[in-house]
Amino acid sequence: MDRPRLVVTGIAAITPVGLDARTSWENLVNGVSGVDYITSFDASEYPVRIAAEVKGFDPTRYIPRKEVRRTIRAIHFAVALGRMVLEDAGLEITDANRERVAVVMNTGGGGISHIYDATLDLLNKGPRGVGPFVIPNVMPNAVSCQISICEGIKGPVVTGTAACASGNMAFVDAARILWLGEADVAIVGGVEAGINPVAIASLARAGALSTRNDDPKRASRPFDKHRDGFVFGEGGVAMVVETEEHARRRGARIYAELLGGAVTGDAFHITAPPPGGEGAARAMRLALERSRVRPEQVDLISAHATSTPLNDVAETQAIKSVFGDHAYNLSITATKSMVGHLLGGAGAVAAFAAVMAIHTGVIPPTINLEEPDPECDLDYTPNEAREREVRVAIANGFGFGGQNAVAVFGKYA
Repeated sequence: MDRPRLVVTGIAAITPVGLDARTSWENLVNGVSGVDYITSFDASEYPVRIAAEVKGFDPTRYIPRKEVRRTIRAIHFAVALGRMVLEDAGLEITDANRERVAVVMNTGGGGISHIYDATLDLLNKGPRGVGPFVIPNVMPNAVSCQISICEGIKGPVVTGTAACASGNMAFVDAARILWLGEADVAIVGGVEAGINPVAIASLARAGALSTRNDDPKRASRPFDKHRDGFVFGEGGVAMVVETEEHARRRGARIYAELLGGAVTGDAFHITAPPPGGEGAARAMRLALERSRVRPEQVDLISAHATSTPLNDVAETQAIKSVFGDHAYNLSITATKSMVGHLLGGAGAVAAFAAVMAIHTGVIPPTINLEEPDPECDLDYTPNEAREREVRVAIANGFGFGGQNAVAVFGKYA
């Protein structure tokens, strides 16, 4: 079937290592860790006292002060990303195009933090203490809808939640919308702001989080023998993806091409991957087939790589299953070693690393990889960035519930 080529023409990022795409990328390339002690609440009595928080973000730069008070941090991130990415793409929303622009901003937890705050209000102040904007803030689709409202975008407005695969799935869903001709342009990405006492306490009880409280910067260590769990992060990434025809017509700068992707299910366990990463392997294999890419054409994998004992081994096994001997020729990067795990925003950060590696020819490192796990024996770009031409890169995301999403990007020519 004939389908239009899709290109990335705008990038925006708000991460634990930068409040914009340029700063975030420079710090990722330089191996800067955004992990530190939690400041958003008093975590001194918690078993986990570290996270990768976004520091210094001022939402009033993007949203009127009154609206900032009425909305939550995840929405602040989303609206700011929407503003920044349109500016980077040089795209103005007008009466002529607003019905042909889509928003696909995904999230894992949405307003999870606001549920905690609203519950405290109810317990401490009674029913009259609960604000009228709780539900419009808690609903996961608020992140896409608020971008639509703030920018006057009237095309398809979609939010998908696939836990930690949400950010990757956004690109698969956006590609389908654009290929079907329902829009010419899409704002695509993932966002999360879920660092709160309940989430930290629950994930700590589950044994999912690193307890390296005495050494935060070295806590997230994907593929390392001594990894002990992931570090909770927050923030997000947005990109403008549009049809090649639309981009060329308006003379847009092109970072890379979105070639396609795939989503699969494990049907195995609510939190653990199946042996050998079967679902992840199937997602990568299908993503390549649907993108019309052969495994040997891939140069880079922007890995899911949570720094958990099970996930990193399963992803390594899945990569070997899909790529065979070529797995040892691949470069692999794990951005979570620096920004932690942004849950619904994680896949968008992985896509950011993939697109920027294609655009710049530089692969960011996997930091804290000091003693590789014997079962993790591929090239994870340990500790230092590397220059390499990247023709094709894939971004992996594997979520609780057994949801897997893979997006494929290529050099535009």
